[in-house]
Amino acid sequence: MADSLPTLLLAEHDDASLNPVTARALTAAKALGAPVHVLVVGENARAAAEAAAKLDGVAEVLLADAPAYAHRLAEPVAALGVALAKEYGAVVAPSTAVWKSVMPRIAALLDVMQVSDVIAVVAPDTFDRPIYAGNAIQRVRATDGKKVLTIRTASFAATGEATGVSSAPIRAVEPAGTAAGSSFVGEEIAASARPELTAARIIVSGGRAVGSAENFHAVIEPLADALGAAVGASRAAVDAGYAPNDWQVGQTGKVVAPDLYIALGISGAIQHLAGMKDSKVIVAVNKDEEAPIFQVADFGIVGDLFEVVPALKTEIAKAKA
Repeated sequence: MADSLPTLLLAEHDDASLNPVTARALTAAKALGAPVHVLVVGENARAAAEAAAKLDGVAEVLLADAPAYAHRLAEPVAALGVALAKEYGAVVAPSTAVWKSVMPRIAALLDVMQVSDVIAVVAPDTFDRPIYAGNAIQRVRATDGKKVLTIRTASFAATGEATGVSSAPIRAVEPAGTAAGSSFVGEEIAASARPELTAARIIVSGGRAVGSAENFHAVIEPLADALGAAVGASRAAVDAGYAPNDWQVGQTGKVVAPDLYIALGISGAIQHLAGMKDSKVIVAVNKDEEAPIFQVADFGIVGDLFEVVPALKTEIAKAKA
């Protein structure tokens, strides 16, 4: 029976290290009730595989290390996933940009339904997922023999490293052919000393009310740096050119759930709330006391962000002194 087969978790990593979302997706994968194997696919990715092998509950790590997987293009990675899928009852991945491209291909090639953005595992074949920008939760029963799932990792706690036991074995797997369709041309990666947005414990986000890119640099970023936080932005701020696309939080951006989310000049459109309302503590600053953001905020300050933020920075400096 497919239900007795192990679960294959596709790891998010940069070859050198494992992205924290993998440990969150592992929590969801373990909830399926079967042994979990982790697939690390890339080039010179041994370090990421070794990190995955240390996680609690990982029975085995599969390492597909080849030049064909250097940039994790969707077609060759999907071909590998399909080749391995016959040994597994479920194929699971975090809902990141890479796996949002790969997983639908795997599902289509296996001719099964994909369940996207899982926020809760109710049973091995039953899952909750948000719809209507998070305003409703849909419960889905997947009746296919093999389950293909993407996990909204903000909804799951991270699995820690195993203690008192040896690391899981790492097994090399051969490439599964070269699927045509795309080729790698180049990439521009924004370098930052700040935490990665989806993995940050603290996020400081700015909205349209920040007013300009210059104000983002002068007001939002220094507060984030003082807190050791990542910087986020609403779609309105990104569309206005105040912040780059990779800072966008929301339904069409990144879904985050930090310990602390500070929303500055963000009104709280449902598309933005869908991306951050699972944050453990939300602090909102807005001049409009009727702004929807205050409906989800744990702490709200009605005031001008250009007055409130300098005061916050002063208090943070005093606390650090």
